[in-house]
Amino acid sequence: MDHSADNVDWSGLFHASGPAGDTPGRLAALLGEDAWAFVDGYSHLWSETLRREGKAWPATAPAAMLVAELLDNPLLGPDDPSLPDAMLAYLYAIGVAADLGDRAAETRARVEDRTPELRAWTAEYVSADADGRERMWRDGTGLGELVLDQAALACFDVVPELLRRVLPHLASERARRRTCAAAAVGSLARHPAATAQRPGLLGLLTSMARAADSSHDLATIVIAIGHLGGDTRPWLTSAHAGVRTCAALAPDLVGDDAAARVLLEPERSSRAFGETFGDLAPPLQLHVTLNRDLAPGLRGI
Repeated sequence: MDHSADNVDWSGLFHASGPAGDTPGRLAALLGEDAWAFVDGYSHLWSETLRREGKAWPATAPAAMLVAELLDNPLLGPDDPSLPDAMLAYLYAIGVAADLGDRAAETRARVEDRTPELRAWTAEYVSADADGRERMWRDGTGLGELVLDQAALACFDVVPELLRRVLPHLASERARRRTCAAAAVGSLARHPAATAQRPGLLGLLTSMARAADSSHDLATIVIAIGHLGGDTRPWLTSAHAGVRTCAALAPDLVGDDAAARVLLEPERSSRAFGETFGDLAPPLQLHVTLNRDLAPGLRGI
């Protein structure tokens, strides 16, 4: 399936502020030298193409493909290596938005059954003014929510290509780039199409974790291992409180007594947990998921 962003009809899509015809140009500014346009494009990427709860707009999937193209463009931050890292962080967020679990087939059936209605609703939405768009969310048809389900499904469908684009960055010469790539792999490789790759990826991530030279990188990689169903128990006894907590958050450790005891530590002080990483913020996964799967004591870090 061709998921290239080259032939996307952006005028027929929308993001947080309305019609998405502005998205390609604003993201292209990330490759330019105009500082104001760059800041505007970066803000647009995070605030307009993703919903606040970490879910998708109709413009999200093609925006993700643009980001994948930016990731390998030598014009992206030649003097700022953190910019490709930020693109990997965005692709991690796409993996979260696309993680439909066992609901993909049911979602696809509901969407395909009402495709003409969804197309008509979207066409009306992008041609309406701000007040009209606001009324459409309350029109009682449920079509708006189904359009958002369609958007999540579109992200689900591009994940295999995004994963292919991310994998080479696991071998980057830059430790932080490898870590950001590991975080992205931790969400993207949850896709059913990656089932056969997962054991090999878990082996690679485990090797990366053992070789990590900072607690921040280690914690980030450990979360990725947990997201892919790997065993994070070896890090429950880490000397670093932040690493222990990230290991305990693995979905497979829900109900595990040792993990539960570790999670009681940050519940006593979420501020103390955040400070365990020094001047760095806690691993990006804890922010992008907006605390939705976190222990109560970690909310609001």
